[in-house]
Amino acid sequence: MRVLGAAELLSLWERGMPRHALDRAALLAAAARPDWPAESIADLPLGDIGASLLRLRAANFGMHVDAHADCRHCGQRLSFALDVAELLAEAPPDDAIERQTEVAGLCLRAPSLRDLAAVAALEPADAADALLARCTLAGRPAMLDDAARMQVDEALEALDPQADLAFSLNCVACGREDTVQLDAAALLWDEISARAGALLQEVHQLARSYGWSEAQILALTATRRTQYLALVESAS
Repeated sequence: MRVLGAAELLSLWERGMPRHALDRAALLAAAARPDWPAESIADLPLGDIGASLLRLRAANFGMHVDAHADCRHCGQRLSFALDVAELLAEAPPDDAIERQTEVAGLCLRAPSLRDLAAVAALEPADAADALLARCTLAGRPAMLDDAARMQVDEALEALDPQADLAFSLNCVACGREDTVQLDAAALLWDEISARAGALLQEVHQLARSYGWSEAQILALTATRRTQYLALVESAS
C-alpha cells in the first residue's frame, strides 16, 4: 500500500473537506487504490472499500489504533485499542471475493457506496428494505418472512464479511455490553485531518521564518521539517 506524500495528503484533505462522508470514502479509496478505475469505486462491494482504507491507514499512520466509542446505554466514553492487521486478517484477496449469492429465492449482490447513498435519507427500517431491493438481482424481497430475512442478512454478511466490522465492548460504567461498528473511512479521515492540520502549522511557521513557499516546505522530508522547526523555536 502506498504512502502519501505531504503535498498529496494536503490535497486529499482539501478535496475531501466539502464532501459527504460516502463521497469522501470513494475519494479515499481512489487514493488507496489508484489502480481501480475511479468511476467504478462507488459500485464496488463495501468490504473492498473498507479493506483498502484500512491498508492505507496502516501504511501512513501505523497498525495500532487508539479509538473510542460512547456507550449507547449510559453515554460513558469507552477507550479501546485495535490492530489493523487483525481487522484485515479475514479479508480475502480481491480476485477471491464472490460478488453474488443465492438465498431464500433471491439472487443478491453485495451492497456498495452507491447503494448506501441512495438510501441515506430514509428511516432505518425503510433504508434496510430499500437497500435489499437495490441489491436483489432476481426474486421478490418484499415477500420474505422474518426467518427468510434473517437468512438473507446472514448470506449478505458471508458474501462480504469486511463490509460490517463490528465487535463487542463491555461498559466500565454500567456493566452492559454494547456493539461498536468500525467506520474505516471515518477512522482514516480523522487521521488525515489531524496530519493536515499539523502540516499547515509547519508550513505557516517555516514560511514566516524563512520565506519559503508551501511547495518548497512540503518538498522537504518530515525529518528536515522537524529540524528546521526546532531551529526556529530555539531562536525565538
